[in-house]
Amino acid sequence: MKSPEFVRHDLRSRAAYAEGAGIYRIVPRGVALPETTDQLQALVRWAGRSGTPLVPRGAGTGMPGGNVGSGVVVDLSRLDGAPLAVMADGRAHAGAAVTWAAIEAAARPCRLRVLPDPSSGKWATVGGMIATNAAGPRTLKHGPVRRWVDAITLVTADGQLTELRRGHRPDLGVRAFHRFFETVHEQLRAEYAAVRSRWDRGVRKNTAGYALDAYLESGDLLDLVIGSEGTLGIITGAEWRLAPAPAVTRSLRVALRERSDLVEALARLRSFGPAAVELLDASFLRFVAETAALPGRAGLAAEAAALLLVEFEGADADALDATVAQAVASLTPLALDLHTASTAGEHDQLWAVRHAASPLLARLGESRRSLQVIEDACLPPACLGDYLEAVEAASRRHAIPSVAFGHAGDGHVHVNLMPDLTREGWEDEVTALYQEITHTVLRLGGVLSGEHGDGRLRAPWLEATYGPAMMMLFRAVKAAFDPHGILNPGVKLPDGSPPISHLKVGGGAVELPGDIAAGLREIELLGDYGRWRMELVGE
Repeated sequence: MKSPEFVRHDLRSRAAYAEGAGIYRIVPRGVALPETTDQLQALVRWAGRSGTPLVPRGAGTGMPGGNVGSGVVVDLSRLDGAPLAVMADGRAHAGAAVTWAAIEAAARPCRLRVLPDPSSGKWATVGGMIATNAAGPRTLKHGPVRRWVDAITLVTADGQLTELRRGHRPDLGVRAFHRFFETVHEQLRAEYAAVRSRWDRGVRKNTAGYALDAYLESGDLLDLVIGSEGTLGIITGAEWRLAPAPAVTRSLRVALRERSDLVEALARLRSFGPAAVELLDASFLRFVAETAALPGRAGLAAEAAALLLVEFEGADADALDATVAQAVASLTPLALDLHTASTAGEHDQLWAVRHAASPLLARLGESRRSLQVIEDACLPPACLGDYLEAVEAASRRHAIPSVAFGHAGDGHVHVNLMPDLTREGWEDEVTALYQEITHTVLRLGGVLSGEHGDGRLRAPWLEATYGPAMMMLFRAVKAAFDPHGILNPGVKLPDGSPPISHLKVGGGAVELPGDIAAGLREIELLGDYGRWRMELVGE
């Protein structure tokens, strides 16, 4: 069956979409470039008739492999011309291709802002953020995407365009919704207590599996589709609630003497209601000691066991200054150094090293690459120190350096491995470390996906996370929405492929045309994920 005319099958186009921001290189069988929702619907209907898997994709910033695959990659980055409107009632209507940065810029003149704020917000698209229930530093106070989205439009696996709006019953004329209520809804209701117990893990963020807990709590199908990583439908737009910009902000940097004080320091900080608490672990500080200057005390990066970067926000400067002073007094016995910032320039300087984390890691030499293999675990806050100790011990044991940083206020940190690609057997060591730390996360009561989703990397561990009964419910949800399995197969629900395979580096990496490979590497080095991949093709 002939594909639509906007589907490309030439090698160069397919190679340009073989990679995203994570560890994988998988050359797709085709690349679809729909410019309108009508074209997208036609594509999905063709895929259903022909049994062709579709891999929805925005900017390609996702880490766990939800944006690459062996089917037809669907580039949504230009869908419908990326429409955006900020309304007088404090809402934004945005197409799937609109970036977080674009909404933020449009909202700023109205003294509004977009919450949450993912670190990749310069390029992250509305479709991708909703698909992963994205979060960010200020999730500690304001929560992830789900809290801020009131409606979405999506194309179902049957090719139907529909809307899901919070508080409104879905249109049962949409075949996917009809199947869901006919076959799955009552099953979920019957398992309400079991779902609650499985999701009541003491973690503050969780994007592992389908959000059965959120759906049963609200009764809104919207909450089930959010975080489903393009496996239940393809998002084409959203209605986003914006938030007032804070009148006053203050920042605090805390250098801890001992990592053993981390959990106590975090507990003290949370009592003061910060908007964000970010961690730069000693492993990361050692990595940047020679490449990123820190304001204040010289040599701090080499001396501190960890840095905590804290942001407070409020309506009254005097009240906020008093809160910061109380936090400083509370943290002083645990701190090697404390530094506050009140002006915008001081704030930017204080946070510069955190924002530099991913770019610095991306720019490692070709013989030692940063791999996002155990990069999204969220732990009960009291277990964060145990997790970091386990990662450090495993890194030593397998001779693979690692660095940790991220959203400590939520017990959620990102760990990047830095294997030596010239060392024989490094792939086996990475796999062993991945398995060991995955078991550690589950033993500590954590989840493997805090904000980036499961993708291909963590889908195989969902049964170990939730148990076989919940996996049966996940499969029932997927079957109701996507009975032919065309939407992002292997994502969320595993397809049997080893998670540490199809790597973009190493001897087993699929060979790409040289200039395409160089262009993809340049995007990674520069963090230039806003670049349209078809530019690499050169036509």
